[in-house]
Amino acid sequence: MTIDTKDMLNSILTSISKIDYVKPEDIPNIDLYMDQVTTFMEAQLSSTKRYPEDKILTKTMINNYAKNNLLPPPVKKKYSREHVLLLIFIYYFKNILSIKDIETLLAPVTEENFNNGEDFSLTDIYKEICQHEKSRTSYLAKDIAHSFKAASETFSNAPEEDRRSLQQFSFICSLAFDVYVKKQLIEKLIDEMPEPEHKKKKK
Repeated sequence: MTIDTKDMLNSILTSISKIDYVKPEDIPNIDLYMDQVTTFMEAQLSSTKRYPEDKILTKTMINNYAKNNLLPPPVKKKYSREHVLLLIFIYYFKNILSIKDIETLLAPVTEENFNNGEDFSLTDIYKEICQHEKSRTSYLAKDIAHSFKAASETFSNAPEEDRRSLQQFSFICSLAFDVYVKKQLIEKLIDEMPEPEHKKKKK
């Protein structure tokens, strides 16, 4: 018994084709209080939750991000559209990177582009990144399908009653290895980035 290739690939393609991003124009054009920010994030990103009880963002998380210099402080307890954009970046990065790495990664973008409407704003950066990633979904679908096909051809000599679970394990290992290698590369690139300005000033 082998993995049902057709059903699995259709499921993969459907899932990847539905990947979308929070568009800047969907973010309220007014500054928000913390409760409004958490409500907005929950509504916009709820489809990414693994379990219904998971929280996208909490007050404690926001306070910790500010404390660790990932997020500029609010103005009169209100958060701007650019605060929300940074929180979206943080939400995705925190699944694979440490808080320290996220701080290093976001520091130059925040220092140069937060509340800077003159040249290239944080909104412009966010739009460009999202459009680029969205354009890669077809490539990602093909890459995952290729990994699945390769995994479905493993363990051909295993007992039939074990073959399906072993092939599934092989597929998961293949995906995990891809994540591991890319995470290693990301960390090496971050290690080469300059130290955030606020840390330099403390020295």
